[in-house]
Amino acid sequence: MRVFQIQDDWGMANLKLAERPQPEPGPGQVLLRMRAASLNYRDLVVPERGYGSFTGTLPLIPVSDGVGEVVQAGPGVSRVRVGDRVCPTFFQGWIAGDPDLGRMTGSLGGPIDGTMAEFMCLSEQGVVKVPAYLSDVEAASLPCAALTAWSALATHGRVSPGERVLIQGSGGVALFALAFAKLAGAHVTMISSSDAKIERLQALGADATINYSTTPEWSKPAREITAGRGFDHIVELGGEKTLPQSLRCIRPGGSLSMIGVLSGSSLSTPLGLIITRQVRLQGITVGHRDGFEAMLRALEQHRLPVIVDRVFEFAALHEALAYLRSGAQFGKICIRHPD
Repeated sequence: MRVFQIQDDWGMANLKLAERPQPEPGPGQVLLRMRAASLNYRDLVVPERGYGSFTGTLPLIPVSDGVGEVVQAGPGVSRVRVGDRVCPTFFQGWIAGDPDLGRMTGSLGGPIDGTMAEFMCLSEQGVVKVPAYLSDVEAASLPCAALTAWSALATHGRVSPGERVLIQGSGGVALFALAFAKLAGAHVTMISSSDAKIERLQALGADATINYSTTPEWSKPAREITAGRGFDHIVELGGEKTLPQSLRCIRPGGSLSMIGVLSGSSLSTPLGLIITRQVRLQGITVGHRDGFEAMLRALEQHRLPVIVDRVFEFAALHEALAYLRSGAQFGKICIRHPD
């Protein structure tokens, strides 16, 4: 079978097309013929061994997110059947409950081989059935971006009707967060880098918007949107350069979901704001299978849209990663697997 793998040494230049034997499912395992994959920021980090020893060993098949069809089931499989369309879970061993080191070190696309392969063999416990209304590329967009947003706002944030939510950006996590916050009845403010993206965010239901390129000190007008009260929840995707401003516009006792570090991972911010405002700072790294399945029930019930920006062919992975690096996308970047 064809795969993309990082081989010989770390580095994007060593991410190459290769051949591997097709796997066979053992007891409790399923064989998936992959239909599509989608990219996340971590897919730029993994080839450079950006997570240290937790990245895995070579050769390594990258990319964590995808969707496939069950084409063979091993002895004892009962959760799914041949013909089901499923997404692999990001953390293969995190079914439910609180995170621990064991549950959070078994992630696809590093250290476990990921979705840039024609076939995958996984435990039946590590896949979930996806709604029929979603296309393959839409379903492939769910495992990281959608579940991260759901974990932030539903599992941990428990957003309520009328609450004020601020979300940064217009990538996959941001757009899913917008959809889930609106579903909960919240008032949503979005910040983005261009007027063109802001127009699209407004069309998707954003109640208020700020262009941070033309308003780099966006925390003041953001706070004014709440009549000076501050936001109940902030989905923090920028990191180093955005966190100080987020802390200036969150309400006392508000919740800040720390998800991304797109502007840098170093922290230089007045910690007094966290203390004196009693801010709840919650780190979010995707989520567990139970949360994934709860999110899928919400998606199916309300038939929420999934925004896909561009779809690349399997062999064009490097081109897709370059587009991801550019930051030009609005929504998800996906890969179509060969038939």
